[in-house]
Amino acid sequence: MRIGTGLRWKIVWVLFLSTVLNYISRQTFSMLVPVISAELHFSHTDVSRIIGSFQLSYAFTWLIGGMLLDVIGTRLGLALAVVFWSAVSAATGFANSVASFSFFRFLLGIGEGVNWPGASKAVAEWFPARERGMAVAIFDSGSSVGGAIAAVSIPLISLAFGWRAAFAFSGLLGVFWLALWLRVYRAPDAIVAEEKQPFVPAVLEVLKSRNAWGILLGRSLTDPMWWFFVFWLPQYLSEARHFSLKEIAGFAWIPFVAADLGNFTGGWVSGRLIRAGMPVIRARKWICVTTCLPMMAGIPAVLVHSPFWAIFWICVALWGYAAWSTMGLTFPSDLFDQKVVGTVTGLSGFGAGMAGLGVTLAVGWMVDRFSYVPAFVFVTCLPLLATVSVLLLIHRNVPEEALRGETL
Repeated sequence: MRIGTGLRWKIVWVLFLSTVLNYISRQTFSMLVPVISAELHFSHTDVSRIIGSFQLSYAFTWLIGGMLLDVIGTRLGLALAVVFWSAVSAATGFANSVASFSFFRFLLGIGEGVNWPGASKAVAEWFPARERGMAVAIFDSGSSVGGAIAAVSIPLISLAFGWRAAFAFSGLLGVFWLALWLRVYRAPDAIVAEEKQPFVPAVLEVLKSRNAWGILLGRSLTDPMWWFFVFWLPQYLSEARHFSLKEIAGFAWIPFVAADLGNFTGGWVSGRLIRAGMPVIRARKWICVTTCLPMMAGIPAVLVHSPFWAIFWICVALWGYAAWSTMGLTFPSDLFDQKVVGTVTGLSGFGAGMAGLGVTLAVGWMVDRFSYVPAFVFVTCLPLLATVSVLLLIHRNVPEEALRGETL
Protein backbone atom coordinates (compact mmCIF):
# COMPACT_ATOMS: atom_id res chain seq x y z
CA MET A 1 0.00 0.00 0.00
CA ARG A 2 1.30 3.41 -0.90
CA ILE A 3 1.59 5.86 1.98
CA GLY A 4 0.60 9.42 1.20
CA THR A 5 3.68 11.40 0.24
CA GLY A 6 2.74 14.37 2.42
CA LEU A 7 3.33 12.75 5.80
CA ARG A 8 6.56 10.96 4.95
CA TRP A 9 8.15 14.10 3.51
CA LYS A 10 7.07 16.03 6.61
CA ILE A 11 8.80 13.38 8.70
CA VAL A 12 12.04 13.62 6.71
CA TRP A 13 12.09 17.42 7.11
CA VAL A 14 11.66 17.06 10.88
CA LEU A 15 14.61 14.63 10.77
CA PHE A 16 16.50 17.32 8.85
CA LEU A 17 15.83 19.71 11.74
CA SER A 18 17.09 17.20 14.32
CA THR A 19 20.31 16.91 12.32
CA VAL A 20 20.61 20.70 12.17
CA LEU A 21 20.31 20.89 15.97
CA ASN A 22 22.72 17.99 16.34
CA TYR A 23 25.40 19.87 14.45
CA ILE A 24 24.80 23.21 16.12
CA SER A 25 25.39 21.52 19.49
CA ARG A 26 28.37 19.56 18.18
CA GLN A 27 30.01 22.53 16.47
CA THR A 28 29.68 24.92 19.39
CA PHE A 29 32.91 23.72 20.97
CA SER A 30 34.77 23.60 17.65
CA MET A 31 33.80 27.15 16.75
CA LEU A 32 34.94 28.37 20.17
CA VAL A 33 38.22 26.43 20.33
CA PRO A 34 40.38 29.47 19.42
CA VAL A 35 38.84 31.48 22.29
CA ILE A 36 38.68 28.65 24.83
CA SER A 37 42.21 27.45 24.05
CA ALA A 38 43.61 30.96 24.49
CA GLU A 39 41.76 31.50 27.78
CA LEU A 40 42.40 28.07 29.30
CA HIS A 41 45.79 27.39 27.62
CA PHE A 42 44.86 24.19 25.76
CA SER A 43 47.37 22.60 23.38
CA HIS A 44 46.40 20.84 20.13
CA THR A 45 46.84 17.55 21.96
CA ASP A 46 44.46 18.75 24.71
CA VAL A 47 41.89 19.70 22.07
CA SER A 48 42.26 16.33 20.33
CA ARG A 49 41.59 14.57 23.64
CA ILE A 50 38.44 16.62 24.24
CA ILE A 51 37.22 15.93 20.71
CA GLY A 52 38.22 12.29 21.05
CA SER A 53 36.09 11.84 24.18
CA PHE A 54 33.06 12.84 22.12
CA GLN A 55 33.97 10.51 19.28
CA LEU A 56 34.49 7.55 21.62
CA SER A 57 31.02 7.72 23.17
CA TYR A 58 29.50 8.75 19.84
CA ALA A 59 30.87 5.62 18.17
CA PHE A 60 29.56 3.26 20.84
CA THR A 61 26.17 5.00 20.84
CA TRP A 62 25.86 4.49 17.08
CA LEU A 63 26.33 0.78 17.77
CA ILE A 64 24.07 0.46 20.81
CA GLY A 65 21.64 3.17 19.72
CA GLY A 66 21.01 1.50 16.38
CA MET A 67 20.18 -1.79 18.10
CA LEU A 68 17.99 -0.10 20.72
CA LEU A 69 16.04 1.74 18.03
CA ASP A 70 15.27 -1.61 16.43
CA VAL A 71 13.77 -2.61 19.81
CA ILE A 72 12.03 0.51 21.21
CA GLY A 73 11.18 2.26 17.95
CA THR A 74 12.19 5.47 16.23
CA ARG A 75 9.71 7.90 17.82
CA LEU A 76 10.69 7.33 21.44
CA GLY A 77 14.37 6.75 20.74
CA LEU A 78 14.95 10.04 18.93
CA ALA A 79 12.84 12.01 21.41
CA LEU A 80 14.94 10.79 24.35
CA ALA A 81 18.19 11.39 22.47
CA VAL A 82 17.44 15.02 21.59
CA VAL A 83 16.35 15.86 25.14
CA PHE A 84 19.55 14.35 26.53
CA TRP A 85 22.02 15.97 24.14
CA SER A 86 20.32 19.38 24.47
CA ALA A 87 20.65 19.29 28.27
CA VAL A 88 24.30 18.25 28.04
CA SER A 89 25.08 20.96 25.49
CA ALA A 90 23.69 23.65 27.78
CA ALA A 91 25.61 22.24 30.77
CA THR A 92 28.92 22.37 28.87
CA GLY A 93 29.01 26.11 29.51
CA PHE A 94 30.09 25.28 33.07
CA ALA A 95 33.25 23.43 31.95
CA ASN A 96 36.63 24.98 32.79
CA SER A 97 39.32 22.33 32.19
CA VAL A 98 40.35 19.58 29.81
CA ALA A 99 38.79 17.01 32.15
CA SER A 100 35.43 18.77 32.48
CA PHE A 101 35.17 19.53 28.76
CA SER A 102 36.03 15.90 28.02
CA PHE A 103 33.33 14.73 30.44
CA PHE A 104 30.60 16.86 28.87
CA ARG A 105 31.70 16.01 25.34
CA PHE A 106 31.59 12.32 26.25
CA LEU A 107 27.98 12.74 27.42
CA LEU A 108 27.13 14.73 24.29
CA GLY A 109 28.30 11.86 22.11
CA ILE A 110 25.97 9.47 23.95
CA GLY A 111 22.94 11.53 22.92
CA GLU A 112 24.02 12.58 19.45
CA GLY A 113 24.99 9.08 18.33
CA VAL A 114 21.31 8.09 18.09
CA ASN A 115 20.37 10.65 15.42
CA TRP A 116 21.67 8.97 12.24
CA PRO A 117 20.58 5.39 13.03
CA GLY A 118 17.16 6.77 13.94
CA ALA A 119 16.83 8.89 10.82
CA SER A 120 18.05 6.06 8.57
CA LYS A 121 15.58 3.68 10.17
CA ALA A 122 12.70 6.13 9.65
CA VAL A 123 13.64 6.49 5.97
CA ALA A 124 13.76 2.70 5.56
CA GLU A 125 10.30 2.43 7.13
CA TRP A 126 8.64 5.15 5.06
CA PHE A 127 10.40 5.37 1.66
CA PRO A 128 10.84 3.12 -1.40
CA ALA A 129 14.37 2.70 -2.80
CA ARG A 130 13.92 5.16 -5.65
CA GLU A 131 13.17 7.93 -3.12
CA ARG A 132 15.54 6.94 -0.33
CA GLY A 133 18.56 8.68 -1.84
CA MET A 134 16.78 12.03 -1.78
CA ALA A 135 15.24 11.38 1.65
CA VAL A 136 18.68 10.59 3.10
CA ALA A 137 20.11 13.64 1.32
CA ILE A 138 17.51 15.85 3.00
CA PHE A 139 18.05 14.70 6.57
CA ASP A 140 21.84 14.34 6.17
CA SER A 141 22.08 17.84 4.69
CA GLY A 142 21.08 19.06 8.12
CA SER A 143 24.67 18.41 9.20
CA SER A 144 25.89 20.95 6.65
CA VAL A 145 23.15 23.46 7.44
CA GLY A 146 23.72 23.05 11.17
CA GLY A 147 27.46 23.44 10.70
CA ALA A 148 26.92 26.60 8.65
CA ILE A 149 24.50 28.08 11.20
CA ALA A 150 26.94 27.29 14.01
CA ALA A 151 29.82 28.84 12.08
CA VAL A 152 27.94 32.13 11.82
CA SER A 153 25.94 32.28 15.05
CA ILE A 154 28.23 30.79 17.71
CA PRO A 155 31.16 33.22 17.24
CA LEU A 156 28.76 36.18 17.18
CA ILE A 157 26.97 35.02 20.36
CA SER A 158 30.36 34.52 21.98
CA LEU A 159 31.49 38.01 21.02
CA ALA A 160 28.28 39.53 22.37
CA PHE A 161 27.63 37.48 25.52
CA GLY A 162 30.71 35.31 26.14
CA TRP A 163 31.52 31.78 25.06
CA ARG A 164 29.61 30.13 27.90
CA ALA A 165 26.34 31.66 26.68
CA ALA A 166 26.84 30.04 23.28
CA PHE A 167 26.53 26.58 24.85
CA ALA A 168 23.26 27.59 26.54
CA PHE A 169 21.90 28.79 23.18
CA SER A 170 22.66 25.49 21.43
CA GLY A 171 21.07 23.52 24.25
CA LEU A 172 17.75 25.36 24.32
CA LEU A 173 16.94 24.60 20.68
CA GLY A 174 16.04 20.97 21.34
CA VAL A 175 12.89 21.89 23.29
CA PHE A 176 11.22 23.30 20.17
CA TRP A 177 12.18 20.30 18.04
CA LEU A 178 10.75 17.82 20.58
CA ALA A 179 7.26 19.34 20.38
CA LEU A 180 7.34 19.20 16.57
CA TRP A 181 8.60 15.59 16.46
CA LEU A 182 5.97 14.26 18.85
CA ARG A 183 3.27 15.99 16.81
CA VAL A 184 4.40 14.79 13.36
CA TYR A 185 5.97 11.33 13.65
CA ARG A 186 4.17 8.02 13.88
CA ALA A 187 5.36 4.56 12.87
CA PRO A 188 3.72 3.13 9.74
CA ASP A 189 0.98 0.62 10.51
CA ALA A 190 2.97 -2.18 8.87
CA ILE A 191 5.91 -1.52 11.21
CA VAL A 192 3.73 -1.27 14.34
CA ALA A 193 2.27 -4.70 13.58
CA GLU A 194 5.68 -6.36 13.23
CA GLU A 195 7.39 -8.26 16.02
CA LYS A 196 10.51 -6.47 17.23
CA GLN A 197 13.85 -8.02 16.30
CA PRO A 198 16.00 -9.30 19.23
CA PHE A 199 19.13 -7.23 18.75
CA VAL A 200 21.90 -9.70 19.75
CA PRO A 201 20.94 -12.31 17.13
CA ALA A 202 20.52 -9.47 14.63
CA VAL A 203 24.09 -8.26 15.18
CA LEU A 204 25.54 -11.74 14.82
CA GLU A 205 23.61 -12.29 11.61
CA VAL A 206 24.57 -8.90 10.19
CA LEU A 207 28.28 -9.51 10.83
CA LYS A 208 28.15 -12.56 8.55
CA SER A 209 27.26 -10.36 5.58
CA ARG A 210 29.95 -9.00 3.25
CA ASN A 211 27.56 -6.15 2.45
CA ALA A 212 27.69 -5.09 6.10
CA TRP A 213 31.50 -5.11 6.01
CA GLY A 214 31.49 -3.10 2.79
CA ILE A 215 29.23 -0.49 4.39
CA LEU A 216 31.31 -0.46 7.60
CA LEU A 217 34.67 -0.06 5.84
CA GLY A 218 33.26 2.54 3.46
CA ARG A 219 32.00 4.70 6.32
CA SER A 220 35.12 4.11 8.44
CA LEU A 221 37.42 5.38 5.68
CA THR A 222 35.38 8.43 4.63
CA ASP A 223 33.90 9.84 7.85
CA PRO A 224 37.32 10.72 9.39
CA MET A 225 37.69 13.33 6.67
CA TRP A 226 34.38 14.95 7.69
CA TRP A 227 35.33 14.82 11.36
CA PHE A 228 38.61 16.51 10.52
CA PHE A 229 36.98 19.50 8.86
CA VAL A 230 34.13 19.71 11.36
CA PHE A 231 36.41 19.79 14.39
CA TRP A 232 39.63 21.36 13.12
CA LEU A 233 38.58 23.87 10.43
CA PRO A 234 37.96 26.83 12.81
CA GLN A 235 41.31 26.33 14.55
CA TYR A 236 43.09 25.81 11.22
CA LEU A 237 41.66 29.08 9.89
CA SER A 238 42.69 30.84 13.09
CA GLU A 239 46.24 29.49 13.32
CA ALA A 240 47.36 28.75 9.78
CA ARG A 241 45.33 31.38 7.91
CA HIS A 242 45.27 34.00 10.72
CA PHE A 243 41.49 34.54 10.68
CA SER A 244 39.92 36.47 13.55
CA LEU A 245 36.77 35.13 15.24
CA LYS A 246 34.68 37.50 13.10
CA GLU A 247 36.41 36.30 9.94
CA ILE A 248 35.81 32.69 10.96
CA ALA A 249 32.11 33.53 11.32
CA GLY A 250 32.21 35.18 7.89
CA PHE A 251 33.87 32.31 6.00
CA ALA A 252 33.73 29.00 7.91
CA TRP A 253 30.10 28.42 6.92
CA ILE A 254 30.88 28.29 3.19
CA PRO A 255 32.32 24.71 3.10
CA PHE A 256 29.19 23.47 4.86
CA VAL A 257 27.02 24.93 2.11
CA ALA A 258 29.17 23.07 -0.42
CA ALA A 259 28.61 19.87 1.56
CA ASP A 260 24.87 20.56 1.54
CA LEU A 261 24.98 20.74 -2.26
CA GLY A 262 26.89 17.46 -2.26
CA ASN A 263 24.15 15.73 -0.26
CA PHE A 264 21.52 16.74 -2.79
CA THR A 265 23.81 15.98 -5.74
CA GLY A 266 24.27 12.40 -4.58
CA GLY A 267 20.61 11.86 -3.75
CA TRP A 268 19.24 13.49 -6.90
CA VAL A 269 21.66 11.95 -9.40
CA SER A 270 21.31 8.44 -7.96
CA GLY A 271 17.53 8.79 -8.11
CA ARG A 272 17.66 9.91 -11.73
CA LEU A 273 19.93 7.01 -12.66
CA ILE A 274 17.56 4.53 -11.02
CA ARG A 275 14.54 6.02 -12.80
CA ALA A 276 16.48 5.77 -16.08
CA GLY A 277 16.83 2.04 -15.57
CA MET A 278 20.23 1.62 -13.88
CA PRO A 279 20.21 -1.05 -11.14
CA VAL A 280 19.90 0.51 -7.69
CA ILE A 281 23.21 -0.67 -6.20
CA ARG A 282 25.11 0.13 -9.40
CA ALA A 283 23.73 3.67 -9.30
CA ARG A 284 24.88 4.09 -5.69
CA LYS A 285 28.35 2.74 -6.53
CA TRP A 286 28.62 5.02 -9.55
CA ILE A 287 28.16 8.04 -7.28
CA CYS A 288 30.85 6.72 -4.91
CA VAL A 289 33.35 6.29 -7.75
CA THR A 290 32.78 9.71 -9.28
CA THR A 291 32.92 11.61 -5.99
CA CYS A 292 35.95 10.02 -4.29
CA LEU A 293 38.48 11.99 -6.38
CA PRO A 294 37.06 15.46 -5.55
CA MET A 295 37.62 14.63 -1.87
CA MET A 296 41.37 14.79 -2.53
CA ALA A 297 41.00 18.54 -3.11
CA GLY A 298 42.02 18.88 0.52
CA ILE A 299 45.63 18.49 -0.63
CA PRO A 300 45.78 21.68 -2.74
CA ALA A 301 43.71 23.38 -0.02
CA VAL A 302 46.54 23.14 2.50
CA LEU A 303 49.27 23.98 -0.05
CA VAL A 304 47.92 27.13 -1.73
CA HIS A 305 49.03 30.51 -0.43
CA SER A 306 45.68 32.29 -0.69
CA PRO A 307 43.25 31.55 2.17
CA PHE A 308 40.33 32.10 -0.21
CA TRP A 309 41.61 29.44 -2.63
CA ALA A 310 42.11 27.19 0.39
CA ILE A 311 38.43 27.59 1.27
CA PHE A 312 37.49 26.90 -2.37
CA TRP A 313 39.36 23.59 -2.41
CA ILE A 314 37.92 22.62 0.98
CA CYS A 315 34.47 23.25 -0.52
CA VAL A 316 35.27 20.90 -3.40
CA ALA A 317 36.45 18.21 -0.97
CA LEU A 318 33.36 18.47 1.24
CA TRP A 319 31.03 18.50 -1.78
CA GLY A 320 32.54 15.16 -2.83
CA TYR A 321 32.38 13.78 0.70
CA ALA A 322 28.71 14.64 1.18
CA ALA A 323 27.64 13.08 -2.13
CA TRP A 324 29.57 9.91 -1.23
CA SER A 325 28.23 9.90 2.32
CA THR A 326 24.62 10.05 1.14
CA MET A 327 25.20 6.75 -0.66
CA GLY A 328 26.93 5.28 2.40
CA LEU A 329 23.89 6.09 4.53
CA THR A 330 21.49 4.71 1.93
CA PHE A 331 23.15 1.31 1.44
CA PRO A 332 21.76 -0.22 4.71
CA SER A 333 18.13 0.39 3.74
CA ASP A 334 18.83 -0.83 0.19
CA LEU A 335 20.46 -4.09 1.26
CA PHE A 336 18.91 -5.15 4.58
CA ASP A 337 15.52 -5.87 6.07
CA GLN A 338 13.86 -2.92 7.80
CA LYS A 339 14.03 -4.73 11.17
CA VAL A 340 17.85 -4.58 11.19
CA VAL A 341 18.51 -1.30 9.32
CA GLY A 342 19.15 0.48 12.63
CA THR A 343 21.60 -2.23 13.64
CA VAL A 344 23.51 -2.13 10.33
CA THR A 345 23.63 1.67 10.39
CA GLY A 346 24.76 1.59 14.00
CA LEU A 347 27.56 -0.87 13.28
CA SER A 348 28.84 1.26 10.41
CA GLY A 349 28.65 4.36 12.57
CA PHE A 350 30.58 2.61 15.33
CA GLY A 351 33.36 1.75 12.90
CA ALA A 352 33.38 5.26 11.50
CA GLY A 353 33.44 6.78 14.98
CA MET A 354 36.34 4.66 16.16
CA ALA A 355 38.28 5.42 12.98
CA GLY A 356 37.49 9.10 13.45
CA LEU A 357 38.74 8.94 17.04
CA GLY A 358 42.06 7.48 15.89
CA VAL A 359 42.43 10.10 13.18
CA THR A 360 41.54 12.93 15.59
CA LEU A 361 44.23 11.89 18.06
CA ALA A 362 46.70 11.50 15.19
CA VAL A 363 45.87 14.98 13.86
CA GLY A 364 46.52 16.60 17.23
CA TRP A 365 49.90 14.84 17.37
CA MET A 366 50.77 15.79 13.76
CA VAL A 367 49.90 19.46 14.19
CA ASP A 368 51.80 19.78 17.48
CA ARG A 369 54.94 18.19 15.98
CA PHE A 370 54.79 19.09 12.29
CA SER A 371 51.97 21.12 10.70
CA TYR A 372 48.51 20.78 9.20
CA VAL A 373 49.95 19.57 5.85
CA PRO A 374 50.37 15.84 6.67
CA ALA A 375 46.97 15.85 8.36
CA PHE A 376 45.22 17.22 5.25
CA VAL A 377 47.00 14.75 2.97
CA PHE A 378 46.23 11.77 5.19
CA VAL A 379 42.50 12.35 5.72
CA THR A 380 41.75 13.23 2.09
CA CYS A 381 43.40 10.08 0.69
CA LEU A 382 41.46 7.64 2.88
CA PRO A 383 38.25 7.86 0.76
CA LEU A 384 40.06 6.15 -2.13
CA LEU A 385 40.36 3.03 0.04
CA ALA A 386 36.72 3.43 1.09
CA THR A 387 35.58 3.35 -2.52
CA VAL A 388 37.62 0.24 -3.27
CA SER A 389 36.01 -1.47 -0.26
CA VAL A 390 32.52 -0.62 -1.51
CA LEU A 391 33.24 -1.86 -5.03
CA LEU A 392 34.73 -5.16 -3.85
CA LEU A 393 32.41 -6.06 -0.98
CA ILE A 394 28.94 -4.67 -1.68
CA HIS A 395 26.75 -6.66 -4.04
CA ARG A 396 23.03 -6.86 -4.72
CA ASN A 397 21.49 -9.66 -2.66
CA VAL A 398 17.79 -8.93 -3.15
CA PRO A 399 15.74 -8.88 -6.35
CA GLU A 400 15.97 -5.60 -8.24
CA GLU A 401 12.18 -5.49 -8.38
CA ALA A 402 12.08 -5.37 -4.57
CA LEU A 403 14.61 -2.55 -4.48
CA ARG A 404 12.60 -0.50 -6.94
CA GLY A 405 9.23 -1.21 -5.40
CA GLU A 406 7.40 0.40 -2.51
CA THR A 407 8.52 -0.56 0.98
CA LEU A 408 4.98 -0.32 2.31
